[in-house]
Amino acid sequence: MNIPNFLTLLRIVLVPVVVIFLMQGAFLKALIVLIISGITDALDGFLARILRQQTVLGAYLDPIADKALLISCFVTLSVKGIIPGWLTVIVISRDVIILIGIAILTLMSVPFEVRPALVSKITTALQLFTVLFSIMFRIFPGAIDCIVIIVLNWTTAVFTIVSGLNYMFRWVTLDESRE
Repeated sequence: MNIPNFLTLLRIVLVPVVVIFLMQGAFLKALIVLIISGITDALDGFLARILRQQTVLGAYLDPIADKALLISCFVTLSVKGIIPGWLTVIVISRDVIILIGIAILTLMSVPFEVRPALVSKITTALQLFTVLFSIMFRIFPGAIDCIVIIVLNWTTAVFTIVSGLNYMFRWVTLDESRE
């Protein structure tokens, strides 16, 4: 167990803490834990590179930690009526489609590399901003205009859909190149 992997595991352990705070309406505490999670995310990647401690386990755990945190926040905030349910369905559907695509390619023995495209990185950032701004809107209701949240929700939805379609297109071209 190295330091980067420990920090990633810490992020996974913090997921239920964030959910509990959100369910209790303790939005400031949830925001603080989310910020700590973000710092550990940046730190584990930085330390893995600088200390040359990149591991296969870390390569799997890091995106799992990110998805666990984002999906848990989306579901919880949706249940509480803070993030629209339709947006949560889009976010989760994209991730399920990606997992199914990876499983199918694996079963078909199609060699592939799961490397996120730029649109996927933008999507993850937008999803994170959607969660953060939605929470900050609850903490500081006058500081963020409601229209900002609406625009952010729709922008996140569009990028999430485009990102999912991008993965599907890449997979289809992978399979076609084998024929």
